[in-house]
Amino acid sequence: MRHITLIAGARPNFMKIAPLIHAIQKTRQQGQEIQYRLVHTGQHYDHRMSGTFFEELDIPQPDINLGCGDGTQAEKTAAIMVSFEKDLMEHPTDLVLVVGDVTSTMACAIVAKKLCTQVAHVEAGIRSWDLTMPEEINRMVTDSVADYFFTTSEQANANLRRFGASDDKIFFVGNVMIDTLLANRPRFVKPEVYETLNLQPQQYLTLTLHRPANVDGAEKLKRLVNEIVTNVHDMPIVFPIHPRTAKVFKELGIEAENLHIVEPMGYLEFNYLVEHAKAVVTDSGGITEETTVMGVPCITLRDNTERPETITMGTNELIGTNPDNIKPALDQLFAGQWKQGRIPPLWDGHAAERIIEIIKTL
Repeated sequence: MRHITLIAGARPNFMKIAPLIHAIQKTRQQGQEIQYRLVHTGQHYDHRMSGTFFEELDIPQPDINLGCGDGTQAEKTAAIMVSFEKDLMEHPTDLVLVVGDVTSTMACAIVAKKLCTQVAHVEAGIRSWDLTMPEEINRMVTDSVADYFFTTSEQANANLRRFGASDDKIFFVGNVMIDTLLANRPRFVKPEVYETLNLQPQQYLTLTLHRPANVDGAEKLKRLVNEIVTNVHDMPIVFPIHPRTAKVFKELGIEAENLHIVEPMGYLEFNYLVEHAKAVVTDSGGITEETTVMGVPCITLRDNTERPETITMGTNELIGTNPDNIKPALDQLFAGQWKQGRIPPLWDGHAAERIIEIIKTL
């Protein structure tokens, strides 16, 4: 395997691509020939959501930005497929490597296979079994066409085997997102809001919400936020608001002295905020992995998760999307009864190195 095309499209992808690029660069410094091309589909087009990641994580600027930003699920998928097909035909490769579960992951995997190019999926096999989530469809379709599967857990391995993947194509390597977390943890940056609000370690909560089930309905979002605000004993809540959520939130008229709405943060600032929080309340998947490794209590407002190891081993608890479940969870947190958790196997900062070593042998 001499040439790899790496696909990145949305915010979570950049944390997963960065250590792979660094592992390739390390291999090249050792005199081994391996080339790569970085394709940014442009799926996230807001600079605050993705643009800063190239500088913060020391990722080189992409070889091309396909500029496929706005539109519905179908429009984005179609635009990415049309643009990437042209790019891949002009720049053939030995392997297309896709990461995670965003629209770009699925769209580029399909294009590559139809052009008879091998596909490797990093973070393969994770499942929520919830087909109302676009990400779950992306995962299942990507895994159905991929040639090689790089996984984060034994549960993911079992999911792949259940659907017919052979053991010689499954590689349990660990979690590249944790590679990035551990490599950058000493570089976390205190955000401006930390000083502005005079925040103290473990004396505030971090909140993130972006999933349709929670934020697309104004009344549902209002109930969720009000339950959080009224059950944290007046502790400050810092809410870096996702553009999707912001569109609905401004209509709610929520006024609470302890709720602080801020703009989306870069990776280094946001993780400083998470690391020093008393707890995180979220509906994100990736954040549950980061809190598990950093030992921060995490309350997840979802009915299912594709990352069960953050619950069975880590600091995460899944409480559903019913606002009535929030108070009991916060009561447990403030009573000092939250579980300690432990770090899952191979979440040690070396997953990307394992992946590149395996790719060299394919």
